[in-house]
Amino acid sequence: MSRLSISTPDKSQHIVDNLYANLARRIEVAPQGNCPVELTDAFLHLCLAQSCGKCVPCRIGLSQLSALVEKILEGQGTDQDLMILEKAAHAIVDSADCAIGREAAKTVLDCLKGFKDDFISHLTTGRCMSNFKAVPCMTFCPAHVDIPGYIALIKEGRYADAVRVIREDNPFPSVCGLICEHPCEAHCRRNIMDASVNIRGLKRVAVEKAGHVPAPKCAPATGKRVAVIGGGPTGLTAAYYLALMGHAVTVYEKHKKFGGMLRYGIPRYRLPEKYLDEDINVILSTGITAHTGVEIGKDITFNEIQENFDGVYIAIGAHSYKTLNIPGEDAKNVLSAVELLGAMGDGEPMDMTGRNVIVIGGGNVAMDASRTAMRLGAASVKVLYRRRQEDMTALAAEVEGAISEGVELVTLKAPLEILTDGDGAVRALKVQPQIPGEYKNGRPAPVNADAPAREIPCDTVIVAIGQAIEFGHFAECGITASRAGTLQADTSGAVAGANGIYAGGDCASGPATVIKAIEAGKTAAANLDEYFGLHSQIPSHVDIPLAAASFRDACGRCNMTDRPAAERIHDFDLIEKSLTDEQARQECSRCLRCDHYGYGSFRGGRKSAW
Repeated sequence: MSRLSISTPDKSQHIVDNLYANLARRIEVAPQGNCPVELTDAFLHLCLAQSCGKCVPCRIGLSQLSALVEKILEGQGTDQDLMILEKAAHAIVDSADCAIGREAAKTVLDCLKGFKDDFISHLTTGRCMSNFKAVPCMTFCPAHVDIPGYIALIKEGRYADAVRVIREDNPFPSVCGLICEHPCEAHCRRNIMDASVNIRGLKRVAVEKAGHVPAPKCAPATGKRVAVIGGGPTGLTAAYYLALMGHAVTVYEKHKKFGGMLRYGIPRYRLPEKYLDEDINVILSTGITAHTGVEIGKDITFNEIQENFDGVYIAIGAHSYKTLNIPGEDAKNVLSAVELLGAMGDGEPMDMTGRNVIVIGGGNVAMDASRTAMRLGAASVKVLYRRRQEDMTALAAEVEGAISEGVELVTLKAPLEILTDGDGAVRALKVQPQIPGEYKNGRPAPVNADAPAREIPCDTVIVAIGQAIEFGHFAECGITASRAGTLQADTSGAVAGANGIYAGGDCASGPATVIKAIEAGKTAAANLDEYFGLHSQIPSHVDIPLAAASFRDACGRCNMTDRPAAERIHDFDLIEKSLTDEQARQECSRCLRCDHYGYGSFRGGRKSAW
């Protein structure tokens, strides 16, 4: 008789694994605005199903928490129940034997802290305060582009109309078709079945198939004059919509060309100039007055601008950089990623031939700098990061792309000192090994490991640990800044205590994504118009095709591919290939049309203007 047996997966375990995978997908694509009290109850039921039942705090305590939450959901709870719920959760955290009960109770406490008003609303009114957002992709797109609408148009081959629909909310369709971080895809309901629709890829298809699509006609002149300071994505977005509303817009840009960090911070292998210039030219075609090479505070003062315009939008971006504050940072051949990429934008690339480069940082800018250095002829490029690879803020695709091009990742190393030779030039970087510590803000904070410091030989150091805002002149003119080093503006973009002055984009939020900058510019345009008391609208002129009455089975997602690393490493040509016609048709057919079907459908119909 056998004492032991080899375990093999059985059918029931396979079904359970699929159940958990399906649950994970549903959680991942949960729409914004779901009732947090209902989610808390559902979470408690899941934790109860995982409980071994050994310890009382988990076996009995979680069931009591669930009963209290359900009582509150049914509108039968009292203030006393809410107090008991909080006390019981604290008791479970302190006494549960394992993480199942302890983490479940901690989550309940987090929900009570973050959504206490919703719990109280259930007690007093019997319903939640949450505002359910119906179409996930549109909700999680910061610019709230009509994504199901333009995908339906692409499916019918109406590419120019698809671009027009995108431009109703986002004047940078060419740019976003290439470099948008596509938060819309993370919450696409298609994830429940298989994987999200390739939304960014379809946007690029529409742009490339449509060719030049002119801007719509501007509204009659309002007589209002607006100055936009900064010609990056947020400034040009605001300028575009303000011009369409009929306002006279003048844009002041410090650099030689418009584009901001799109031109001076993103390499051409990700965003070729022809795509960027196409969007900018359409924006400027609305009659915007453009001034480049103008520095506010030097060529013209902010006070002069205020005197000559009815409204001002400050959109100066984040073109400065943060420093390491370590010895040797002033050595020869130490530079910032902003300087390296900015020189590329000006058409004056630095010579990295034969250099051994270390890039310090773990974000997308660090990846851009490292891959640019490789293309400029560096003999070797290392990216030094004080955390683990999985903690990097860079997109996983950017990290993988850098590695495939020969960039080496050196993780869990913190820079201590830049060592120099007799001529004051970089010869090595001294680093301290790190070890992952306690979690802070969702990531384990690195701490010094019990290991000696070491030297990594190099002759060039590129610092890519963050960007900063130069706002000195604006502060002198009374525009207040926060302790974080950004201009203070509320969620409408308005600057406190300064009538008609708005600020947005990186200079107000800190460095963020292009789609967030576009959102800020769109918001500022709408609210400046409201400030003028005119209530103008950006109308929609495109009819969206009706949704087909067909059930969609699970189907694999078509992804864009890159040119071979051995080929692309030698040039700055676009590395990402577009979807083929066949792939685009399939991706369009995968859209579930949440704008029409199920609880996701628009209530009251599709918007006709904003």
